[in-house]
Amino acid sequence: MVDAQHETNTTGKQPGRVVIMTAGGENPWIMINALAARFDDIVVLQEQPESKGLFLRRRARKLGWPMALGQLATMVASRFGKRFTRKRAHEILRLYGASATPDPRVPVRQIVSVNDNEAVAHIRELAPKVVFLISCRMLKPAALAQIPCPVINFHAGINPRYRGLMGGYWARVSHDVGNFGATVHLVDEGVDTGSILYQSRQTPDPRDTMHTYPLLQTAASTDIAIAALDDALKGRLRPLDVAGPSQQWYHPPIWTWLWTGIRRDIW
Repeated sequence: MVDAQHETNTTGKQPGRVVIMTAGGENPWIMINALAARFDDIVVLQEQPESKGLFLRRRARKLGWPMALGQLATMVASRFGKRFTRKRAHEILRLYGASATPDPRVPVRQIVSVNDNEAVAHIRELAPKVVFLISCRMLKPAALAQIPCPVINFHAGINPRYRGLMGGYWARVSHDVGNFGATVHLVDEGVDTGSILYQSRQTPDPRDTMHTYPLLQTAASTDIAIAALDDALKGRLRPLDVAGPSQQWYHPPIWTWLWTGIRRDIW
């Protein structure tokens, strides 16, 4: 419950500008809609999606071309298979009372990248009290250093054990469904290494797959994002002391995804 002194007289929402940086999509709009229902002044900076060519070259430099091509193949297969999970996706939205449809009342500014000078200029102009990231490029140190307010990220995985990508999938593959969930954390220069603010855990349905894991994690975790932003606007951010192994994960290569799906029915 929000104290009366933090409510506005006209909307009943908490005041204080929040800038959300995202590449857009269904899952981010679930979160944006939930935040817009709670906070009075939301502005979205939506970057252009990264090209597959750029993704492939960057991943190849890090992991080698065979692994990069295998991961790209999984991404392509996943996009094709998404059409077969719409029934489960609609069920998740109904279960959590969530909407993935962009709200035209939320102002959206188009940018090329969260890391370019245009994005920094928008942030300086908007002067938010907190910046919230969901499904966008990782902020480079130079861009992060120019943001004069807390920067918070929503991560579909339990940190620090499942940093990076596909945290829900890897939790299941690792026989660790107790760590299927999401994390809201402060952003630093590492990959999901910032101080943890809140976490939530879910139990995936047997029908869930790589296509619906992030949807479930997002729809079930809007409350922890709201709590983190509420704390930031009130100047009371209190990071948690979360211990445990730390590992960065990526998309599974196509051979791992197929083998695990066929042998263990984890897709």
